[in-house]
Amino acid sequence: MKKRSIKNTRINEEVLRELSNILRGDIKDPRVSPLCSVVAVEVAPDLKTAKAYISVLGDEKTQADTMEGLKSSAGYIRKKLASNVNLRNTPEIHFILDQSIEYGVRMSKMIDEVNGQ
Repeated sequence: MKKRSIKNTRINEEVLRELSNILRGDIKDPRVSPLCSVVAVEVAPDLKTAKAYISVLGDEKTQADTMEGLKSSAGYIRKKLASNVNLRNTPEIHFILDQSIEYGVRMSKMIDEVNGQ
């Protein structure tokens, strides 16, 4: 497995920053929760695809609706990303639900309950 290059790391960070800005201000789909955030982005070395890990605060229905809304507006997001980030190829974005923050909060509550008794 190839080690991540500095160039790829910079591209990941730039795409993450711009994707966060797009989700915060440009998406008008009512299904997309305003409490969603981009946790991480992994752009392939050939710049053809990108995995965007999205965290959504809320119940399972809110999470499912947000992911569906993001998938349906993927073309618009890609177009906005292409205009904001100067890359040779604009990656096709695949949205993946990331539940690590929710898992951490749940574990923290369980630890507090055990320590409180």
